[in-house]
Amino acid sequence: MTGHLLQKTGANVALIHDDDWRFDMEGASLFEVNTDCSFATPQEIVIEQGVAYLKNPSLDISDEVETPSRENKVAEEKQESEGSQNSTLSLPLSSLAGLDHTTDDSAEAEDLDCKESISTEQKTVTLGDEESNLDEPAKRTRLSQKMEQRTVQHYRLSDFTILRTLGTGSFGRVHLAQSKHNRRFYAIKVLNKERVVKTKQTEHTNNETRMLKTVQHPFIINLWGSFQDTGNLYMVMDFVPGGELFALLRRANRFPDAVAKFYAAEVAVALNHLHSLDIIYRDLKPENILLTAEGHIKIADFGFAKVCTTTTWTLCGTPDYLAPEIVSQSRYNKSVDWYALGVLVFEMLSGFPPYHRYSSNHLELYEKILAGPLEIKMPSVFDGNASNLILKLMESDPSRRYGNMRSGARDVFEHPWFAEVDWDKLANRQINAPYIPRISGDGDACAFDHYPEDDVASTYGLSRTDPYGAEFPDFEYTNGVNIVLFTTTASPSH
Repeated sequence: MTGHLLQKTGANVALIHDDDWRFDMEGASLFEVNTDCSFATPQEIVIEQGVAYLKNPSLDISDEVETPSRENKVAEEKQESEGSQNSTLSLPLSSLAGLDHTTDDSAEAEDLDCKESISTEQKTVTLGDEESNLDEPAKRTRLSQKMEQRTVQHYRLSDFTILRTLGTGSFGRVHLAQSKHNRRFYAIKVLNKERVVKTKQTEHTNNETRMLKTVQHPFIINLWGSFQDTGNLYMVMDFVPGGELFALLRRANRFPDAVAKFYAAEVAVALNHLHSLDIIYRDLKPENILLTAEGHIKIADFGFAKVCTTTTWTLCGTPDYLAPEIVSQSRYNKSVDWYALGVLVFEMLSGFPPYHRYSSNHLELYEKILAGPLEIKMPSVFDGNASNLILKLMESDPSRRYGNMRSGARDVFEHPWFAEVDWDKLANRQINAPYIPRISGDGDACAFDHYPEDDVASTYGLSRTDPYGAEFPDFEYTNGVNIVLFTTTASPSH
């Protein structure tokens, strides 16, 4: 937590700063500000006449230290029903020391396309020279007269400055944006309502916000808020500056065993957490795994995620990563995510999916998937334990698939390939990542491709009729009870 100390008055500490702040009004706990001092723990506050005060008079304040597109995403809507879940656990999660990012030029790899599944602006409030001689209570009163308090339940487009496009899709774009209030950078996913409805992706879109509201995990992207206007849906999420794991894999051709193991382990922890919440992810692939500035993963894109306590049968996902039971249109459960993890491990170690030679022909690809993993030719560079885990995860029979048997995720975590992993340290991001993205600072989006902007952001927020508003009744969301935005009601004196 950060804040800027400007004045003390008795037992209260007055906080005033150029930027707007946010407060959890229910617990009166300061949870986000953007200034140049840091607090070790959240500080309780009181708000008097629009000014925030810390309750603690003895505050410990210290200086703050500081690509291409894989085609053919499957999305065929069918009637769904619920079906069997398997046990998940939080294991007492040996360090992956010495993981170096290397490129093996001799590795067998192909130039694959990525798999497609498919404001209130504030002004600085200051006191003029003649006002600076006032006593402290008078200063507080004068400052509060220059400020008004806007308590809102949701974000709105005017709270952000749209900077550039990070990615495009069938329904809209993902933009890098900066908050006008805390100056942080976010990724805002903008979806065109009409396209979403006409392609029958309404439920998937609503599901994405529902899932992300539920999930809070260091290896999963965070949803800060969502809102809509007459033409678009907006999702405010973490900006994850390291880009896609897919882009890193394409540059490296393939990952060394230890590097693939690091990423697979973090993904396994994230999947286990989702499954503990009865969520099936259903779209695991390198394109949906982002890298933080520190090199850790964030799983993104929850458009196909679903709460499922038993089984379901919607055909959705990315062809190369579909489990046999999805291909055969049988009922399935969370074990399809473990199957996809097996595919991911294979692709990270080899540079391509197990059945990549058939990716251009879906009929042949599905025939190979149904034939089972014994059809897979394991490259000679694979570690024996890695090959064994891939086969266990890609088992055609879900009842015999690792992650889906009596011991649940324990079978995956205790597999010999993961023998040296210290799961506690890994889960707490205490193991150094094998690759640190080259980022110059906050807001650096160099890891993402450039897209023609076409001034598309200027069309957002335009007033028009909204025939699809009823399709997204619960879309608005803010990660916090209330947001208090302080804005000026008079021109500041300098």
